[in-house]
Amino acid sequence: MVELERIDEQKQSLDSLKRATEDLLRKKEAMVQGKDVKVDQKLNEIKAKEASVKKMLDDNKKVLDEIKQLKADKVSQTFAKMKPAASAQILAQMPSSDAADIMSTLNSKVVGQILAKMDPKKGSEITDKLRKLPEPTK
Repeated sequence: MVELERIDEQKQSLDSLKRATEDLLRKKEAMVQGKDVKVDQKLNEIKAKEASVKKMLDDNKKVLDEIKQLKADKVSQTFAKMKPAASAQILAQMPSSDAADIMSTLNSKVVGQILAKMDPKKGSEITDKLRKLPEPTK
């Protein structure tokens, strides 16, 4: 009988330990799930901020491109209104790549007139750069 009581006590102790372990496990799982929810919330916040920053960068790039285009248009208009000899003198003093960038915005008749008034060596350098420029997209 003593043996049965001892076995019964051990069984009760084992059951009690099992319940305590299960309770602890449920609490830990609940804590992990709560942390998972917080991590997911933070991740969503980060993704939203990342999307916002990307949109701002895209908007800023568009504005910058518009400013560059307006600036290029203004320079192009200025050179188009100038006499070919004056344009040739100014462009001849610039690096060939810069002069080619400006001349690429002018119509071919104006470019021809400017190149005709320019030193042949400098004109050929600029012509070579013009040839290598990508076609403008419209």
